[in-house]
Amino acid sequence: MKKRLILILSCVMVVSMLAGCGGSGSNQPVVKIGVFEPQSGDNGAGGKQEILGMQFANHETSTVEIGGKTYRVELQIADNQSSNANAPSAAQTLVSGGVALVLGSYGSGVSMAASSVFEDAGLTAIGVSCTNPGVTQGNSHYFRICFLDPFQGTVLANFAKDEFNASKAYVLAKQGDDYSVGLCNYFMQAFGEGNCIYETFPDGTSDYSTYVANAKTSGVDVFFSPVSTEAAALIIDQANTQNLGLPILAGDTWDSNVVTGAAEGKNVNIFVTTFYQEGGAPDFDKGIKEWINGDSQAMTNNGGNDNIAAVTALGYDAYYMALEIIGAAGSTDRAAILSATPKTTYTGVTGLIEFDEIGDAKRDVAFIKKTDNSGIWTFVKQQGV
Repeated sequence: MKKRLILILSCVMVVSMLAGCGGSGSNQPVVKIGVFEPQSGDNGAGGKQEILGMQFANHETSTVEIGGKTYRVELQIADNQSSNANAPSAAQTLVSGGVALVLGSYGSGVSMAASSVFEDAGLTAIGVSCTNPGVTQGNSHYFRICFLDPFQGTVLANFAKDEFNASKAYVLAKQGDDYSVGLCNYFMQAFGEGNCIYETFPDGTSDYSTYVANAKTSGVDVFFSPVSTEAAALIIDQANTQNLGLPILAGDTWDSNVVTGAAEGKNVNIFVTTFYQEGGAPDFDKGIKEWINGDSQAMTNNGGNDNIAAVTALGYDAYYMALEIIGAAGSTDRAAILSATPKTTYTGVTGLIEFDEIGDAKRDVAFIKKTDNSGIWTFVKQQGV
C-alpha cells in the first residue's frame, strides 16, 4: 500500500511539472492575423510566394507588444482560390476565426469581392499586391502597401516607348479579370489607344496560339499581357514556338518563378514592373534564402528554388506593418486597429510604407526586371512616370 501511495504521489508530481512547463505558453495571449491569399487557381503560385514572406516574418518575429503585454502572433490562412465567387466565403472563414486584421490578397478581383465581408466585420484589410484602384475606393477599411495600376500602366507604356521606340502595341487581357483588364486599359491610355490592338480571351483558355499569331502579323512593336502566371507560361511557350520576336511586357504578376521557369531555354525577352529587386536588402535576402533552403515545403511553394519574388518581399513587409498597426492600437479590438491604421508608417525592405487619404501607399517608383532564355531575373532600371 505504501509503495502504491508513493507511486501515485510521484505521478502527480510529474503531471504538475509538465503542466507548469506548458503553463506560460498556454496562458500567453494570442493575436491572429488573417492571411487572405490564393493557394490554388490561376494565381495560386503567386499567392503562395506572397504568403512565404509573411511566414518568414512570423518565423523571425512571433510576438508583439500590445498594451504592455506580449502576445503570440498566429497566422490564419484562408485560400480564396483565385476566384471572385469563392472569395467571400474565404473571407468569412477569417472573420469567424477571430482575426484582428487581414493581409491580402494577391489579386485585385478577389480583394474587391471580399471587401464587404471585412467591412461588415469591422476588420482592417491591408492589400499586399492588389493594384487595381477599386480595392480602396469608396471604403475606409481597405488599405494597400503596393503601387497602383494607373502608375504601373504608365510606367510600362513609357518604358515601351523609351526602350524600344515602340509606336504600336498588341494588348491581351483575360475577360472579366479586374487586374488584367484594368492594367491593360491604363497601359493603353498612356500609350495611346489608337496605337494599340486589344484582344481578350475567355476563362478556361489553354491555347494561345491564335493570339500570339495575331500579334506577330499585326505589325506591332511590343506584346503586352499582364495576366496570371498560369496563362503566362502558355503564352511564353507559344511565343517561342511561333518565334514571336517581340519584347513581351507584363505587370507584377509575371514576377514569378513560374515565368522564369517557362522562359528558360526559350527564345523570348520578357520585361516586368515589380516592387522589389533581389539585392535591395541583403540581410533579408540572406535570411529568407536560408529559411527556404531549410524548409522543403517553403522550397516547393517558391517554385523549387530560392529566388526571391517581389511579392514575397511585400508579404514580409505587410506582416511587419501589421505588427506596427496592432502595437500602435494598443489593443486587439478591431475598431482600435482600424483607427490606428491610417496614421501608422513602417520602413521595410521594399521602402517606406505610409498611406494617403484614400488608403493607398505613397509609391512613385517601380523596378523593371528582365528574363530571357537564362531563366533568371536581371535588373534593368528603376522608373517612375
